[in-house]
Amino acid sequence: MKRAIYLIHRWTGIGMCVLMALWFASGMVMLFVGYPKLTPAERLPPLPALARPGCCIDPGLAIENSRMGAVEALALTSIGGTPYYVLQSATGARTAVDAMTGREHAAVDPAQAVHAASAFAAGAPARYEGSVYEDRWTHARGLNPHRPLHVVELGDAASTRVYVSSTTGQVVLDAPRAERWWNFAGAWLHWLYMLKNQPTDPVWTWTLIALSTVGVFTSVTGIVNGIWRWRFNGRYKSGARTPYRDAAMRWHHMLGLAFGAILCTWVFSGLMSMNPAGIFDAKGVKPEVAAMQGGTPAVLRLPLRVADALVLLAREGFAARELEWRVFDGEPFILARDGANDTRIVRAAGASFTVADTWPEEKLRRAAARVLPYPVASFERLASYDAWYYARDAASMYGADERRLPALRVVFADPSATWVHVDLRTGQLGLCTDRSQRTGRWLFNLLHSWDLPALLAVNWLRIAVLILLSAGGLALTVTATIIACRRLRPARRMQPSAER
Repeated sequence: MKRAIYLIHRWTGIGMCVLMALWFASGMVMLFVGYPKLTPAERLPPLPALARPGCCIDPGLAIENSRMGAVEALALTSIGGTPYYVLQSATGARTAVDAMTGREHAAVDPAQAVHAASAFAAGAPARYEGSVYEDRWTHARGLNPHRPLHVVELGDAASTRVYVSSTTGQVVLDAPRAERWWNFAGAWLHWLYMLKNQPTDPVWTWTLIALSTVGVFTSVTGIVNGIWRWRFNGRYKSGARTPYRDAAMRWHHMLGLAFGAILCTWVFSGLMSMNPAGIFDAKGVKPEVAAMQGGTPAVLRLPLRVADALVLLAREGFAARELEWRVFDGEPFILARDGANDTRIVRAAGASFTVADTWPEEKLRRAAARVLPYPVASFERLASYDAWYYARDAASMYGADERRLPALRVVFADPSATWVHVDLRTGQLGLCTDRSQRTGRWLFNLLHSWDLPALLAVNWLRIAVLILLSAGGLALTVTATIIACRRLRPARRMQPSAER
């Protein structure tokens, strides 16, 4: 058995050492530079405040003028400095309607893409570079409704590349040159995106699952071998506790004992991130968001003109950059966002209208209880983040997710023990997890990112520890690479004589 475990470690290590070294190196880069994404903090500040005089046509007219079928979402934003209604159907399809003229946006041409990109960068020079359906920076499935994407290079200080939706004309992704270059050594390398050809790619998925599984075997057998060969009592004839005299082997043994567990943990949690065989998929009834809303803006809309809504918000000192028509618990309202992604709710108050920061908690409880056809076990108001509901920095793969406070946690008494988190500021369902998904949170997110709120609160210390451990793991895998090269060298020397 010992011989078998030793051979498994040797040959899987030879096959995996370089890749595992690259995983450690790229993981350190990802602590500081994430995969390109357009966060609310990047998207909203460039938008101009919505002008009050003459803005805008009634949203119902925008719906009528569009070719969209059943409209599920409706927002007023700016595209290229001009106010537009952006409509979304139940299938996720998008279209844009000029909020001044009522004309639906035709297919976005290169000139319009350049104009939108230049407005996004405060008038920076822009150069059209063609269109792509998908490239190395646009694998995210959230971009699917906007494909193909127009590519525009900006002449700003950061040499930013932006991607513009071909359906709405909005900038949907920005990637400064430094971010792109660092990503070659970061997320693009870490996730082996050179092997991925489409947003959903089963070949890429199972390749990563297979490689990670081999990596787990490599690290586990290495730990077992290292413990077997270490003299805890007594020493070898050399006077050392390790039997290896060669420097690379000796350091590999000692580094393996020191950092083998963290190597195993990170490779295993990386494997869990791929959700092999769907083990962390939600198992129960899917939450019904429509039941919580009680209607759509295509049918229920606040009877308030856009200009009047903007005046109400301005009186509260709120400069809206976007308005969203929504329905919550059967009540139509307008959700406004400013340049800092702060929000306000405009809702009816008898015969007039009012601006509020949050929804009444009792209303949220009543609406959220309809998300699943099961009784509610408990409600909990969250005034601070915890191990389940928390925010991440922009470099994280979750950096664009909105996790606002306060929030309402609704625990259902269903077979899958589903938890629903509702944002009190917007009425949006912010997070929904069942028992299997929460297990995945521990086996992937915690083990891979150490993202407990207590650690995130002192993020500099968390990053320093992760870098230290990553450096140890990198040293371990580099010594493995040296040993592997030496092991394979004799075979290369013998090959010519064998041919003769």
